Amino acid sequence: MTSVVAELAAYLAETRAEIDEVLGRLLPPADAPPVRLHQAMRHSVFAGGKRLRPILCLAAAETLGGPREAVREPAAGLEMIHTYSLVHDDLPALDDDRLRRGQPTCHVAFGEAIAILAGDALLTHGLTVLGTRPAGDAWASARGRAFEAVAVAIGTGGMIGGQVEDLEAENAPASEEQVARIHENKTGRLIRASLAVGAHLSRADAATLARLDEYGRAIGLAFQIKDDLLDVEGSAAELGKSSGKDAASGKATFPAVWGIDRSRAILRDTLAQAIEAARGLPHGGGRLPELARFVGERSR
Repeated sequence: MTSVVAELAAYLAETRAEIDEVLGRLLPPADAPPVRLHQAMRHSVFAGGKRLRPILCLAAAETLGGPREAVREPAAGLEMIHTYSLVHDDLPALDDDRLRRGQPTCHVAFGEAIAILAGDALLTHGLTVLGTRPAGDAWASARGRAFEAVAVAIGTGGMIGGQVEDLEAENAPASEEQVARIHENKTGRLIRASLAVGAHLSRADAATLARLDEYGRAIGLAFQIKDDLLDVEGSAAELGKSSGKDAASGKATFPAVWGIDRSRAILRDTLAQAIEAARGLPHGGGRLPELARFVGERSR
């Protein structure tokens, strides 16, 4: 078991480094005008982070035999879009967080106006990457399907809609169904889309896409349950962000609705569902079962 854990840790570290190299190449240089904007974008992207969404994108492609070199840049585009959502989520008008990935949040370091624009720029840049990479007419159809999957996932019926419902549910009674729906949209939809990007660029058929989406739905939910538990049980030093914020803000979370013990049980069940779905994919899902376990066992 120790060797498996060490192997996954090495895989995660190598893949993060690979993604960071691509991000460094695709993002505007920090000294290019407007300098402060580009510094803010890079501050937020390179403050750390698990790089889970691009890693899942690449792992899906690996499992399906897709060309890794063609998926790297779209995977980096996904991380830009994810980081945009964090920059905006941290703003005073939303969660008003001052710490993210162990660093001052973008609006703390650069001011609120630049943070808003940095988030806008990361979203725009990420979508541009997804709409143009991999380049060439041979990729046009697969690229279009991948782009559509992401655009739908982050819109008002997905991530942004989930963020709105999350805000509106603060300090109000929430049902189990409502909490699950909020987080399936706010967190889960981009995770599912990240897997879909790797699958579309690997020319996956409809049955494979459905199986991969089943896996993505489960780990998206598991990721948020674990996040909610860490907010209750972790420290700011461990998490790299403020802890205890959900309860203080009256957020609709899994522990708030189900309690900690029931939330842990749901997490175990959801991870088991993800692993079972992954094993029905080619090559037993490759790295995907291990990545599901990582989602459930992480400490930040």
